[in-house]
Amino acid sequence: MNTEILGLILMYVLLIFFAIPLGRYIGKVFNLEKTWLDGIFNPLDKAFYKVAGIDVSKQMTWKQHLLALLTINLLWFLIAMFVLTNMSWLPLNPDANPSMTGDLAFNTAVSFITNTNLQHYSGETGLSYLGQLTLMLWQFISAGCGIAICAMVFKAMRTTFTKKDAPQSGEDAGAIQIETATAGVELGNFYQTFIRSCTRILFPLAVVVALLLVFNGTPMTMEGKQSITTLQGDTVQVSRGPVAAFVAIKQLGTNGGGFFGPNSAHPLENPSYFTNIVETISILLIPIAMIFALGYVLKRKRLAWTIFGVMTIGFLLLLVPSVISEMNGNNAITKMGILQNMGSMEGKEVRFGSPASAYWAINTTVTSNGSVNAMHDSMTPATGMFAMLGMMVNAFFGGVGVGFLNFYIFIILAVFISGLMVGRTPEFLGKKIEAKEMKIAMIIALLHPLLILAGTAIASHIYAGNPTEYAGWLNNPGNHGFSEMLYEMTSSSANNGSGFEGLGDNTPFWNIACGIVMLLARYLPIIGPVAIAGILASKKYIPESAGTLKTDTATFGLMVFAVIAIVAALSFFPALTLGPIAEYFKMR
Repeated sequence: MNTEILGLILMYVLLIFFAIPLGRYIGKVFNLEKTWLDGIFNPLDKAFYKVAGIDVSKQMTWKQHLLALLTINLLWFLIAMFVLTNMSWLPLNPDANPSMTGDLAFNTAVSFITNTNLQHYSGETGLSYLGQLTLMLWQFISAGCGIAICAMVFKAMRTTFTKKDAPQSGEDAGAIQIETATAGVELGNFYQTFIRSCTRILFPLAVVVALLLVFNGTPMTMEGKQSITTLQGDTVQVSRGPVAAFVAIKQLGTNGGGFFGPNSAHPLENPSYFTNIVETISILLIPIAMIFALGYVLKRKRLAWTIFGVMTIGFLLLLVPSVISEMNGNNAITKMGILQNMGSMEGKEVRFGSPASAYWAINTTVTSNGSVNAMHDSMTPATGMFAMLGMMVNAFFGGVGVGFLNFYIFIILAVFISGLMVGRTPEFLGKKIEAKEMKIAMIIALLHPLLILAGTAIASHIYAGNPTEYAGWLNNPGNHGFSEMLYEMTSSSANNGSGFEGLGDNTPFWNIACGIVMLLARYLPIIGPVAIAGILASKKYIPESAGTLKTDTATFGLMVFAVIAIVAALSFFPALTLGPIAEYFKMR
């Protein structure tokens, strides 16, 4: 077998090996159970609670959880805007990099608070070290917010009985109307879960990953550029900084914002194949672990494995053809009589090769990570399409926390449709799915296609109306240029942050338009699932009976997959036809 394929298999096996026990650990963190890190971080947690005036014994409703999340995000947005627009005179700027313009600062601040990390700038020249450190902190905060709000949904899904409501021995539980009191479904305290997510999950993992990177060539310093002399005798200025710490959380928190412009294609951000393995595993580690954490919190391991199975099938359907396409090379280059023994290597690093680059591309787009170890603009049309599909579906693993929330919407839709097919009132985990929940679910499911397709249509109309004035937008007009604009809107709506970098995106239109899309696509898909979970938590529990739809079976898993394919994937087929599909057939 090709050694490069063995490298991909090794990365995936190691990923699952680490994700399963991590999921159990995360479940314990959510349940406030004792963990081996308590002795280290309990004093730190208490210090945070005391300074912030947080009463962790106070249970919060789902509305209070949302209010807390939005308040934290608004506060840090304002802080980020101040730092980004004033970097030139603030400290920690050894390379004298300039402040950002208002529209670029708006885009960047929104990008990092929404866990998107779309970068319309190059980090080594566009940010001071204070700017980099501020955004690095936000990569902890945005990821922690996603994990904390997902934990609330997990808790809302639990079946809780009060003592008087529990079925007595010998009684037919199926015939008893058991009502779970709203007070019996404890949703926890958002601030407590948020702080524990940062101190017990993100920070320890980030320390481990950062140390692995430092010991393998990634810089970690506060000094400015270094002068070096090349083998040709030229003197060049090499940018450096606190790179290892930045890269660790960018990968683990599915943030993806690169310290350098080329992101993890840069030799100081990703020096070797070993660091590439570490960074690739880090992308999917927490998103997959969150699925197993769900099984631990709900005590429903089969449901967790069902969800994992659906997501994995979707992931592999995107991954396998992408790897094959990149290994077969670019047909347009083949027509020029150029051998491609290493596959399609345009825009890729030799130290990684085409299979590992394609593997990273799908990993980073099925999640909301968005980091790159190759230029996606140079991928073959097929791989570019599958990378876009990963973001368009936005439910195969997804970002930390919010990835499950997106999948939760499709579960609700699948339960409702399945219930109608068998003539029963739809139920999920003992709670009836009614009109209110379905309306919320459909609005959220259709929001993603609306933002992507409407945004791309507006951009296309502006460009087509005056291609001379907006010539700087596209280096490749035509089908590929359309793909560049479609990818940018898709990346913004999926809170992904990667891009087809042939697009000239640092303009007022793209900065503001993408900023608006990122805001809508981040918070509405959080508000919707949280509202559904909160509403269901307050409903009567209906015991399972012979006619109850089992949601932890392969049959239901296929139903969820079908709903995803119909509602999500097929919505984008016409747009994909105008972009990568048309480009694919032109190259044949």
